[in-house]
Amino acid sequence: MTDWEHITRVALALPLTTLGTSYGTPSLKVRGKLLARLREDGVMTLKVEDGLREALIDAQPEVFFTTDHYAGYPIALVRLEHADAGQIAALIHRGWGGLVPMKLRNAHALPATDTPLES
Repeated sequence: MTDWEHITRVALALPLTTLGTSYGTPSLKVRGKLLARLREDGVMTLKVEDGLREALIDAQPEVFFTTDHYAGYPIALVRLEHADAGQIAALIHRGWGGLVPMKLRNAHALPATDTPLES
């Protein structure tokens, strides 16, 4: 299990990440682009790269899902009460890496043992 407070600490430790709001709820942005948002229902939206969303949903449907509203967008929905803190931290890092220059991403690489599909 994880919560928004933990996710915020993880994300804000990464350069260029800021806390803000989106649609009236807390959000995390990188260089002004959405990384994650806590929805009113306690579900988190999370930026993921193409193809990863489907893999996450297939592997852990109790944690990850989507709705028609997010069709065509690189966003996974996360049930935080079922999510593993380490896995979500790795996914936050991966999403952040897609929003920053390669030089910065390479300077903050995750250890090779972190894999986001493991829980």
